[in-house]
Order: sequence, then structure tokens, then C-alpha cells
Amino acid sequence: MTMQTHSNFIAGKWVPPETGSYYSTHNPAHPAQALGEFPCSGRPDVEAAASAAKQAFPAWAKTPGPQRGALLFRFAQLLEESKNELARIITLEQGKALGESAGEVSRAAAEARYMAGEASRPIGQTFPSERAGFSCHTVAEPLGVVAAISPWNFPVVTPVRKIAPALAFGNTVVFKPASLTPWSAVYLMQLLDKAGFPAGVVNLVIGPGSAIGDTLVADRNVQGITFTGSTSIGARVAEGAARRFASLQLELGGKNPAIVIDSNDLDGAAREIVSAAFLCSGQRCTALSRVIAGEAQADVLIERLLHHVGRIKVGDGMSEGTTMGPLVGKAQFEIVAGYVRQGIDSGCAVLAGGRPLVENPDEEGYYYAPTVFDRVGPESPLAVEEIFGPVLPVIRVRDAEEAILIANGTPYGLAAAVFTSRQDLIQKFVAGIEAGMVHINHGTASQAHVPFGGRRDSGYGAFSIGPTARDFYSKLKVVYVKW
Repeated sequence: MTMQTHSNFIAGKWVPPETGSYYSTHNPAHPAQALGEFPCSGRPDVEAAASAAKQAFPAWAKTPGPQRGALLFRFAQLLEESKNELARIITLEQGKALGESAGEVSRAAAEARYMAGEASRPIGQTFPSERAGFSCHTVAEPLGVVAAISPWNFPVVTPVRKIAPALAFGNTVVFKPASLTPWSAVYLMQLLDKAGFPAGVVNLVIGPGSAIGDTLVADRNVQGITFTGSTSIGARVAEGAARRFASLQLELGGKNPAIVIDSNDLDGAAREIVSAAFLCSGQRCTALSRVIAGEAQADVLIERLLHHVGRIKVGDGMSEGTTMGPLVGKAQFEIVAGYVRQGIDSGCAVLAGGRPLVENPDEEGYYYAPTVFDRVGPESPLAVEEIFGPVLPVIRVRDAEEAILIANGTPYGLAAAVFTSRQDLIQKFVAGIEAGMVHINHGTASQAHVPFGGRRDSGYGAFSIGPTARDFYSKLKVVYVKW
């Protein structure tokens, strides 16, 4: 592979960073393999991008919605046409299995297409006036410049989830990708440029979050900030945004439970749980990361969980048949290994995995075995902290009331899955679980036109995807008219 040097994309041109410095990214399946060189950007690059976005905003905001939507439809088409190449890039820099990467691109295209349609849909409301000769109505106007800050685990669908609605509703964008996955971002910018978006409407700045993210959050040219990442960094973003009252949308961490009580299909439940727990090597904010099982069915459920875990094939995401790739890098590998050691040292029963799959991860790849723990206490770090890796603890409970108590016993509230055959329990769990999304008898798979978001430490602001996206990317104006 010929390693290329990539640039930022500002005001419709590919430009080198003002710092003149670059860093290399590496394939987590083969850490010695460098994939490319990318800018170590700094404040001047962010300021140039934000300025370009501000200059492009007035004309883009006045562009009719159907015309904005037409460009997004073209972008969605280009995503589909480029699926194979973009999937290859995702797998090389992030590690996930190639089939997962292809699915991510397809999902991104679906979300872009939905938002393209939103650009032509009606906005605003008309209210009857309490006074004769008056009318009252509302209009939705674009925010302005939006900073889109995305993570490494879904380097295509998450940026598209931010950029597409921003553009549909008339905003301009400065996009800051994760430092681990900038190649996907470069490719996305190439597709957006090819789709025909005017210069400055979408800008890309690559580099460390400490330099770029903090500067974006503080830049007064930026009216809105949409961030997906850890809860701790999200809190820092929120503090910066609050200082200048910038609009904010946060999609943060999760510790999502799978509750299994009185289910007539334990094998189906186990299959759904294993898929949702170990896709992307467990590196998903919506991953099922703890099982809360009724004691009466726990043994049989665990037997089926182990059966499906045993069918996972760990390997290079580019290899045929691989269903789980490596962790994204050394830091994440060490975090996962540390949590597993904690669980073992505290006496939790290891039923599967619990170990690295290679002797020298820095040379052979960051592979960790899919791990299942049993009889984990509800206050164990395994049960309450976001591990972001292929680790699944099982917590046993007496009844539904205890299950709800434990499900709500973390600071998070993103997603939950419930597996039961009893209608009364479905109603009880839907009402009782503190989460933005509850899935009944299937894993935590969302859809491209349905709102997505969390509560408590898992999210802040308007839900993304679907019709709720407009709530963040637009600002409301009320108009009173005397005739």
C-alpha cells in the first residue's frame, strides 16, 4: 500500500495545516502497517474553516430546501456507489469486519437520503389569533455554522448523521473527525465535493481534539455544536458551549442492559444479545454491555449465550469469514484488559474469553477474546462502567422489580433491550426503564428515520436522526402580523 499525505478541506480546497506537521495512522489488525499521514492542525486551521463556513452561510441558507435536498440525494447515491472502497477504508483504519463496514456505509446512505427529503418538508406552524385582524405563525431558520465532532467507532455513519441534517436545514459545517479514523473523513469530503456542495459549506479539519475540539467549541463563529463521544469529554464540551450559550447536541456513553425474564425464546434472546454485544468488538455506545437475567432462566440463557459466543470468528476484518475484528488501538486494548483483570480479581466467574488472543498485540494486532462473566454483582465496575469492548457481564435477579432497579442503577440512560413473552412485563419495563430507547425482543438496532438519543449521562439536547433532528439544527422565530 502506498501511503499518502492528506490535507484539510477548507473553503472548497485541500490545504496543508498551518503547523506543517502530520501524524500517521495504523491498521489495528497489523499495527506496523501505516495507512497515511494526516494533518496535526491547530487554532489557525480551525479559525480558517469556521470563517469559510460563516462566509458560505448566507447564500446556502437562502438556497431553496429542495435544491439542498437534491445535493444530499446525490451524496447518498455516491455513498452507495462507493460502498466497497469506503468499507475497505473503514476496516483498515478502525478494524471492524468488512461486512459491518459495508453495512455502516449503507446506513449512512439511508440517513442521508432521509435528510434529503426533510429539506423539502413543511416547517413552522400557524396559530389562531386571539385578536381579530391578527395572524400568528412560526418559522424555522438555520442556526448558522455547526461544528460536527465525531468518534472513531463509526467513522462514516456518525459524521453523515451530523452533516446531512445540518446541510438539509441550511447550515454550514466544520467537521472534526476522530484522530484515529481521519481517512474515512477525507473520503467523505471527496464525495461531498463531488456531489456539488458549494465551497465553504462543508469544511474538514483534522488533528487532536485538545487543539481542534476546544477551539471549535470556543469559536464565536460557531453557533451549534454536535458531539458524539465519551461522557467525560461531552461534559467538557457542554461547559465550553454554556459559556457562550451555543446550541448543543450530545450523544454520549451507555451501559445498556439486556433484561431477560420469562422469555419463551431464550435461544433467540441469546442470539440477539450476542450480536448487539460483540458487533464492532463491543465498541458501540449502544452495545448491550450487561445482561440482567431472571434467576429461573439464567442457567439456560447462559448456555445459549456461550453457544453463540463460540461461533464468533475473531480475525482481520479484511479476511473472509471474520465476524469480529481487533480493538481499535493499544489504549482501548489496555482498558479492556484492565476491566477483565478487575473482574477476575474480584471473583466473578469467567465463562468465556478473559484473555488476549495474541502474545504481542503491538505486532500481531489488538485482538481480545469475546468475554462473558457470570454472577457479577450489580455494583461491580463490570456492571456499571462503560468498558467499550467485548465484555459481557451477567447479573442475576429475583424478579422484574429488581431488574428495573439494577437497569437504572448507572448514570447512563441510552438504550435497553427487554426479552420477555409477557405483555404485562413489557409495559412495566417500557414505563420503568430510564433510557432514551427501549427495544423489545430484539437487540439495540436503530433505524434510519427514527429519533436516536439518550437520557441522563447518555445525552443532551435534541435526539438525532428522524424528525427530531430539526429541533437542534434550526432555531425558532415567532411572527405576529396585523392585517
